[in-house]
Amino acid sequence: MGREGSPRFAFVQLELPWDLGPPAGRYVLRGHAGEPEHVLVLQGHGSRPQGRLGARRARRVDAGPEPATVSITRATLVDAVPIGDEREARAWLAGADLAARAEAAVDVLNRVLHAQRIVRADPFVREVALEQALAVRVGVGRGEEVAEGEWTEARGVPRPRPRAERRAGALRPQERFAALLSGRDVALAAEELTLRARLDLDRGRTREAALQARVALEAALAELQAWSHRADLAGRLDELRGHRAAVADAANRALEGGLDADQIAAVQAVVARLEAALAARVAGGLE
Repeated sequence: MGREGSPRFAFVQLELPWDLGPPAGRYVLRGHAGEPEHVLVLQGHGSRPQGRLGARRARRVDAGPEPATVSITRATLVDAVPIGDEREARAWLAGADLAARAEAAVDVLNRVLHAQRIVRADPFVREVALEQALAVRVGVGRGEEVAEGEWTEARGVPRPRPRAERRAGALRPQERFAALLSGRDVALAAEELTLRARLDLDRGRTREAALQARVALEAALAELQAWSHRADLAGRLDELRGHRAAVADAANRALEGGLDADQIAAVQAVVARLEAALAARVAGGLE
């Protein structure tokens, strides 16, 4: 079969400005039945910042240490099943939902990174968000190309707005940041726990989300009590107490196995209400 007639494979490629953790190489990702679904190609290289301005100096000076090299990882997620020859691949790429393909690839990559964090027992292995990538591409290529992180044709995917902007509270983040740094406000344990529950929900880890949500709820009920004199917070605290039984049931079920649809919905509801209550505390003032 000629190069023009050889099968093409679809891929999504992300370039991220840090070492993801797993060693460079190729990883076959299989589904529940053991069938290959994707091949993940990880490549790492360094990018050195530009040197100091000014090519000439009036006198010799100690330049100091060189700027550190920044690690960049290129992650290419290749579909295991080919999409056809060159003509079919071009037609596929022309009609592909680039943003949806990129988001789906991030979900798969994060499952890999979650596994890496578990096996290394390293909480600092980071999952990624699409907006953190330096570059995102969706494309097609021959098998020998995509196996090396290359392609025949690719299109860039615009990065979405940061999640912090999409989920911004009533108080602008910079104002809250300044308040925390100046000691005019404190970060509540419930805020961190709710963030962890949100991340687990977004990544489809519903058992972990249920357990996090239960602890986040109890922490919020205790910590927000200091602001219960405010009518807006008093009502929200009553609302949160009403979620206790459903979240406890979901957390208890999570200790035994997977959650059903109603339990997942209960966890989603309480996380949303926790986010709203915590944002309301800040929006209404910190006194």
